[in-house]
Amino acid sequence: MDPSKQIAIGVDIGGTFTDIILIDERTRSIFSAKVLTTPDRPAQAVLEGVAQVLERAKAPHAAVRTVVHGTTLATNAIIERKGARTALLATRGFRDSLETATELRYDLHDLFIEFPEPLVPRDLRIGITERMRFNGERLTPLAESEVARALEVFAADGVESVAICFLHSYANPANEEAAARLIKTARPDLSISLS
Repeated sequence: MDPSKQIAIGVDIGGTFTDIILIDERTRSIFSAKVLTTPDRPAQAVLEGVAQVLERAKAPHAAVRTVVHGTTLATNAIIERKGARTALLATRGFRDSLETATELRYDLHDLFIEFPEPLVPRDLRIGITERMRFNGERLTPLAESEVARALEVFAADGVESVAICFLHSYANPANEEAAARLIKTARPDLSISLS
């Protein structure tokens, strides 16, 4: 371990504030800062807070050995439903898996239980003909024409982000990757996530 690197910094990016703590492991001194979170550019608040604690500790950036951070920004966006308008491409016949899940209820005796709405509405969950087996063998190639039709839905409904989640892609991601290439070529502005 480099003896000149004695500073550890922890960062917690919250919805309102970003908290930073600095520990000088050589002197066992602790310094902290709290700055307003910058949701559109979270790194801006982190850099501001880190600069404050380094100044208080009279330590150079070069002395930092470790930076650890956590955030609730993604969790808050999900809970508040403030994320990007997202569509889901799923293997045909499985678009409702988000809604049916495992059909477990957290209150077994409540016959009128209401589950939260899925993050992707049903009309933006699109089944695509394709199929991989559990061992990665391709059973059905990707129906590229269906991906092209999905792109029309994305344009009409203001979709900003697409999640692609085909069965058994862990064993062979080829169909997911092919769908992503088609989407990226036609709509490079869309954010794409593969399972």
